[in-house]
Amino acid sequence: MIQFNLNGEYIELYKLLKATGLSETGGQAGQLIGQGLVKVDGDIERRKGRKIHRGQKVEFRGEVIDIR
Repeated sequence: MIQFNLNGEYIELYKLLKATGLSETGGQAGQLIGQGLVKVDGDIERRKGRKIHRGQKVEFRGEVIDIR
């Protein structure tokens, strides 16, 4: 599990994948999200700009990101 400390109110999903190193670029992250490879709170998410807040969990390629 990756613990990510949020510095603001939210972070966009594609930026989170890049910030945690699970994607090399924001463009790549957007493509992966669009392909349905990312889950937010257990549901597939296809919107790269989805706002992620504290307490949510993001899953990608067997990794879980816990937003704090």
